[in-house]
Amino acid sequence: MRFVHLFFFILMLSVSSRAIANSDLPVLTDAASSTISLDQEHRLGRAWVRSLRGSVKLLDDPLAVSYLHDLSWELVGHSQLQDRRIDLVVVDNQTFNAFAVPGGIIGIHGGLLLAAEREDELASVLAHELAHLSQRHYAASLEESRRNRPLAIASFLASVLIAAADSQAGAAAISTSIAAQQSARLSFSRQNEREADRVGMQTLVSAGIDPSAMPRMFSRMQASQRFLSKPPEFLLTHPVTEARIADSLNRAERLGKPPLTRRSIEFAAVKARMAVYYESNPQTAYNHFQDKHRSSGKPEDLYAFAVAAIRLSRPDQAKQALAKLPGEWRKHLFTQLTGVEADIAALRWGQAAQTLDGLAAVYPGNFAVEQRRAEAYMGAGLADKAVQVLNDLKREYPNDVTTHYLLAEALGQAGRNIAVHEARIDYFLLTGQVDRALTQVQYAHRERNLTASDKARIDQLEQDVKQVRAEMEAAL
Repeated sequence: MRFVHLFFFILMLSVSSRAIANSDLPVLTDAASSTISLDQEHRLGRAWVRSLRGSVKLLDDPLAVSYLHDLSWELVGHSQLQDRRIDLVVVDNQTFNAFAVPGGIIGIHGGLLLAAEREDELASVLAHELAHLSQRHYAASLEESRRNRPLAIASFLASVLIAAADSQAGAAAISTSIAAQQSARLSFSRQNEREADRVGMQTLVSAGIDPSAMPRMFSRMQASQRFLSKPPEFLLTHPVTEARIADSLNRAERLGKPPLTRRSIEFAAVKARMAVYYESNPQTAYNHFQDKHRSSGKPEDLYAFAVAAIRLSRPDQAKQALAKLPGEWRKHLFTQLTGVEADIAALRWGQAAQTLDGLAAVYPGNFAVEQRRAEAYMGAGLADKAVQVLNDLKREYPNDVTTHYLLAEALGQAGRNIAVHEARIDYFLLTGQVDRALTQVQYAHRERNLTASDKARIDQLEQDVKQVRAEMEAAL
């Protein structure tokens, strides 16, 4: 039902888009800035992404999420973005898709990690989406619609949601014909696509990444769609043609290659994790990567076999496989964290917590380390320690849904009832569930022995909830 509610929420956005499109705004040289400001884009994006988080399943793999955060922020630092308030949303969906939404929202489907053969190809898609944001193509489209026809923001955002919710409960509520219509309207113009290619490739070069990765990824995408009854959502909204591939190839040749080719253990490990995760039958994944490593001898296949063994509840076998990895892999943080995951699967909470304490000293503030450390503390019955770790993590990653959820659980385990309500309010606000947030406010007010400080915090949270509701309604 959350999916259906969000669809109608987005549908109502078309009203405000017409109001913006038909308003008497000044016509400036910069068409984008004359129609909608960066702050307006940011507010619109925040309102939308709250509802998205509560309507689709997000990827719950701290290693993959941490890697994608790091790669995205590396590219942001080399991009032309003026407003760098970026919010990365990783959707748990094995289809190939990525999207950029006004207000600095970058969305990635888990399937993108399966589609990319190399890290530079993954980076090329992210750089392309960042270019759509930096060049403000959404606002430019809105300016064009102001002169010609009302732009349905609903089409722009609902099509992203439909793609993100593919194969999930509730998606069937939207008919195929509506989905196709929405997807068609989302498509950027050819001019915008060419500009995003050009600017995205400049970002890659600035980051020391081979720009030829972009046409290489385009070619792979084009080849893959020949065997599909329906192209991936990314190709519906970012059409790839022979001319576009040729143009990007020529541009890549002019830009030249960096002196060194990136070889990332992180990418290989995360790609392996996704391959295991998206195999519906754990035994099939186990057998596949066992056979594949025997024939290939590649460390990434042995690592995937270890991940599959954990998923099949064979943690000791997983640790034996990890111990056979080459030295560079064996010493890598992701391999050590996978060993911790094996200990957690075996319910060796104390051992996992001890290992994670050591990793936290070497990698202070690392997202994946800290989230797994909190889980290990909770499993070991050290709820207060988990709360401390999660509070620190929340300050660094205020929009991470899993961190907020775990914090509420840890507080409950620690018996801190008032704080549980406060954490749940934050969680529900982050996921756009305003009514449930208000319910938690009511529960908090009913707690016994509230101090004046407690009441003041709860009152402030109630105001925060009402403000979020007003912002979401204003977006309509």
